[in-house]
Amino acid sequence: MRLHPLAADGLIAAALTTVAVLLGTEAVAQGWPALDPLAWSLVALLTLPLALRTRAPVAVCLAVHACWALYVTLGYWPVVGSFGPMLALYTVASLRPTRTAAACAALLAGVWIYAGVVAGAEAMASVVGQAVGFPLVLWRFGYVARRTADLTRRLRAEQADRARREVAEERVRIARELHDVVAHHIAVINVQAGLARFVFHSDARTARTALDTVEGASSEALAELRRMLGLLRAEGVQGADGAPAPGLDQLDEMVTRVRAGGVRVDLRITGAPRPLPSGMQLCVYRVVQEALTNVLKHAPGADATVELVYRTGEVTVSVTDDGRAGGPWEGADPDTIAERGGHGLIGMRERAKLYGGTIVVGPRGEGGFGVLLTLPTPSGTARRGDTVRE
Repeated sequence: MRLHPLAADGLIAAALTTVAVLLGTEAVAQGWPALDPLAWSLVALLTLPLALRTRAPVAVCLAVHACWALYVTLGYWPVVGSFGPMLALYTVASLRPTRTAAACAALLAGVWIYAGVVAGAEAMASVVGQAVGFPLVLWRFGYVARRTADLTRRLRAEQADRARREVAEERVRIARELHDVVAHHIAVINVQAGLARFVFHSDARTARTALDTVEGASSEALAELRRMLGLLRAEGVQGADGAPAPGLDQLDEMVTRVRAGGVRVDLRITGAPRPLPSGMQLCVYRVVQEALTNVLKHAPGADATVELVYRTGEVTVSVTDDGRAGGPWEGADPDTIAERGGHGLIGMRERAKLYGGTIVVGPRGEGGFGVLLTLPTPSGTARRGDTVRE
């Protein structure tokens, strides 16, 4: 469980207070006056404000140094109050510009030398060396921490920007394929409408069948067009022409190609096959294609199983491998998979989302890797020509 930054600072302040109290009890043994209530109050003011050090670093640094200077002026052991100012300087150096940090470092050095003068230190050269060395070291550590934090923020911003670009590119690619699906529907509508007009007076039955096909194809074309426009509007991109969209009747060909690559693939189709919209077939095809490609790349030589299941109101497809050949996904957590998966897993998620489905990707408990896609199917039947081959 990750602590809130304010809670973490509070714990640090409490720890420093404890250290200061333990040192304060040793003041007499070190030849200094015992701490009285005023001294203990100043010790608390030297450490407890550090709980707010990341909220107001400069203000806390100035307040802590003022309390330390007063503590030293009253003749108490300076070491007891030295830890709070040093942490305050580090905080300023890690959160504020170099000029501000340099001023606070000079302040620490000045109070340090002042403490040596008040205490009547015999080795002032050593005191001056400490007054210069400690602030420089603390400033340097704080500067490195600030640079590291800046680089981390920039890296995260670049990663987020790259992820957005990858999603946009994947959506464009999907939209291009959907463009071909819509174009196919429009071509069917054009041909069937011409046939209906040609036989309208001579063959009413054929004309009615053609008009039914036009109705079904136009409904699917509108649905696919809405999905395509939704994708393009989501990222403000523009689509283009693409290659003809494959469907479920080409799963056998894909499996054959993968087998030729050295992966033994078992294709299973269960349930009662029924026509599906072209776009939905394309979604299933691409998910299976990407999953089998990952098997080829990450677990060559493994055995894979592709199972397409028709159920009432939905269709599911799963691609699993036995993991016998290992691969970089073995034992990985979902966040790591998402980070290393690249465009492929992004495409799977976008396609599933486009058709209102769900997708689960990750290692399997019994070994290997698995992809499970579930898509809700339309209640009606698809147009004629959208066939499924077992």
